[in-house]
Amino acid sequence: MKQRTFKALTTTLLLSILVAVCTGQAPLAPATVHLRTRVAVPDVPGGFRVACRTEQWNPSETAIIICDMWDRHWCEGASRRVAELAPQIDRVATIARDKGVLIIHAPSDTISHYGDYPGRKLAKDAPRAANLPEGIDRWCNWKDDAEQEVGYPIDHSDGGCDCRPRCPESQPWTRQIGTIEIKDNDAISDSGVEIWNLLEQRKIKNVILMGVHTNMCVLGRPFGLRNLSRFGKNAVLMRDLTDAMYNSTMPPGVHHFTGVDLVVGHVEQYVCPTIISTDLTGDPPFRFKEDRRPLVVFLSAESEYSAAETLPDFARELEFEHGLACQIIQGSTEKTGPDRHEISGMEILAHADLVVVYARRRAFPVDQMKYLHEYLDRGGPLIGLRTASHAFDSRGSGPAGHTDWPTFDPDVLGGNYRNHYGAGPVCTVTRAAGAGNHPILTGIKLPLTSNGSLYRTSPLAAATTLLLVGAIPGQEPEPVAWTNQYNKSRVFYTSLGHPDDFRNAPFRRLLVNAVRWALDTP
Repeated sequence: MKQRTFKALTTTLLLSILVAVCTGQAPLAPATVHLRTRVAVPDVPGGFRVACRTEQWNPSETAIIICDMWDRHWCEGASRRVAELAPQIDRVATIARDKGVLIIHAPSDTISHYGDYPGRKLAKDAPRAANLPEGIDRWCNWKDDAEQEVGYPIDHSDGGCDCRPRCPESQPWTRQIGTIEIKDNDAISDSGVEIWNLLEQRKIKNVILMGVHTNMCVLGRPFGLRNLSRFGKNAVLMRDLTDAMYNSTMPPGVHHFTGVDLVVGHVEQYVCPTIISTDLTGDPPFRFKEDRRPLVVFLSAESEYSAAETLPDFARELEFEHGLACQIIQGSTEKTGPDRHEISGMEILAHADLVVVYARRRAFPVDQMKYLHEYLDRGGPLIGLRTASHAFDSRGSGPAGHTDWPTFDPDVLGGNYRNHYGAGPVCTVTRAAGAGNHPILTGIKLPLTSNGSLYRTSPLAAATTLLLVGAIPGQEPEPVAWTNQYNKSRVFYTSLGHPDDFRNAPFRRLLVNAVRWALDTP
């Protein structure tokens, strides 16, 4: 019986290969996507941690829905950003289409323009699905009670136009913007029922939403993220290929693109995961030309000091109070396991104005670490926190295709990490002799104390400038914070960074000062 089964399977496989060869079609390779979500931190109001996971998607089981990329919007600012976004959406759609992904164009309220397009027939002719969900034909205001209770992170009750003077509301759209090509094998529909039927007909499990606007149509349309997610599809937002309707004079009174980031974070925590276009293009994520906020990228991957929970809160302070853009590239927080040395998304370092490293004994993939080397080669500034002194020294535990940088500490940080003293004694931190009025120390009340074990870091490289020293009873003081120059890169490092330190106002002021010094901003 087993022999007959084996022969049958072998015959089927050979026939599949023969068909592929004869038709010139290669078997579809799975697409690797990196899904990002936000997980609430217990007992910390508003606290969250970034979580990432990798999945392999079969292109034939995947669709992209391009939402409301109209030829014109009533808000001139929105129209301008759509025009800038459209070429990148078209490029991603072309790449995905060539891989076998179904492209669905959904320019709401303009479908009559496409009456004789093959894509309309494709959508209309899909048979009624046996599992057609109740509510797939209607707008969805909230995915569930949890999302409704927290509400939106931005106030778009004024319509979200950020132009001065405000543009008058109307419905000037007539079709999808022409920059995005519609192929004959693409579908065209703005109907939740039609799109669901089409997804079920094609046995599609994974759906990527891109387009505008996330806080309105991308979330709420009948075919939007809320409905697709709550009805069981593996729905994701392509977070770099979207925009929001947000007027920055409305609460919370932040930059327009900070408002977009807040909406993306809301999606990740309450609706569904997000991915970036890099997963398909291999290039750095898209960024609007108008987004001139200095970009701070956090590389977080450690399991000792809860950096995955403390860094997001600090990043939000930088966004809200200092007008910076922040992105967290989160690696594994596991002490062991196959994903310990994995990370994705370092392509964004091509756009970074500052990199903050809080990682411990990781050997990241070679094709990811190259972006850190390129960033430093162009003179990008860097801040290292606590375990950054041994961030890339895995002691040879990384798998094939991954790389260490065991000399990162002396090479880049200018340090000399030699383990640490035992936990327990409170560390008292004071100004170093000769630190003078260094701008990083401006406004910091000293001494400060830390519950983190004191790192043994001396002697420092000759080119460093020592700012703070730490002491515990019965031991010689050790350097705790200093600056260094790595080629053209400004570098700041501190061995502080225990979770309790982030609740300490002088420490947070130290980090803010270091960020501003590294960015060379007043």
